[in-house]
Amino acid sequence: MATRRKKKFYLFLILIFFASLITTGVLWGYDWWMTRKARFVRYPEFGIAIPEKYSIHGIDVSKYQQFIAWDAVKAMQVRKVKIEFVFIKATEGIGNTDGKFFRNWQKSKQAGITRGAYHFFLATKDGKKQAENFINAVELEPGDLPPVLDVEQTYGVNSVTLKQELKECLDVMENYYKVKPIIYTNVDFYKQYLGKDFDSYPLWAAHYFEYNEPRIKRDWLFWQHSEGGRVNGILFKVDFNVFNGDSTDFHNLLVD
Repeated sequence: MATRRKKKFYLFLILIFFASLITTGVLWGYDWWMTRKARFVRYPEFGIAIPEKYSIHGIDVSKYQQFIAWDAVKAMQVRKVKIEFVFIKATEGIGNTDGKFFRNWQKSKQAGITRGAYHFFLATKDGKKQAENFINAVELEPGDLPPVLDVEQTYGVNSVTLKQELKECLDVMENYYKVKPIIYTNVDFYKQYLGKDFDSYPLWAAHYFEYNEPRIKRDWLFWQHSEGGRVNGILFKVDFNVFNGDSTDFHNLLVD
C-alpha cells in the first residue's frame, strides 16, 4: 500500500514538472512572438514636436505599452534625437506590481538604455507600506536612475494627510536606497498640493503643450512634454521626456 502511494506521489511530481515545462514554453513562445511583432514596428518620425535644445531624451512605459522590442527602441534616431533613458512603472499602492515591469527592467538594460523605476502613489494608502511594495520589487544597480514617486491625484484625501503619507513614503525609499527619490507630478498638482514642502526633492514635471520648458518656478530635473510619441519597437503611443542638463550632469545623477 505504501509503495503504491509513493508511485502515485512520484507520478504527480512528474506531471507537475512536465506541466511547468509546457507552461514555460508557451509563455516563452508568446513573449518571443509578441517581441518579434513589435520589432517590425517602424515610424518615420517620433510623431510629436521635440524640444531639440535638450541633448538627452527618454521615455516612460508601463504594461499599457505591452511587449516592447528594446533593441529597436535603442536603435531609433531622428536627426540628433535618440532614446537614452527610460522610466519603467514598477508598483502601485501597497500590493500591485506592474505586469510588464520585470521584463522591461531586464530587457531595457540589455539593450543599453539607462533605466529607472517608479511607484504610482495612492494617497488613500499607507506611505510606508507603499515604499515597501516598491522596495520588494526593485533592486537598483550602479548606473540606474534614482527611484521615482509618481503622485498625481488626491483621491479625496485632505492635503495634510496627503503630504504626511507622501513624506513617509519618500523617507523610507531614501533610507533604503541611500539616494533622494525624484517626485513626478504635473505642474498644476505640484503648485496646488505640494509646493515648498517638497522643493528639496528633484522634480520630474509633466506639462504638455509647452515647447521650451514646463511653466514652474522651481528647478526641475526631467520634463514630460508629451504623451503621444511614437518609437520603433513599441506598438502604442508613449510619453516623451527630456533631462535638464548635459551628459556629465546625467552621469552624476545615476546610482553609484
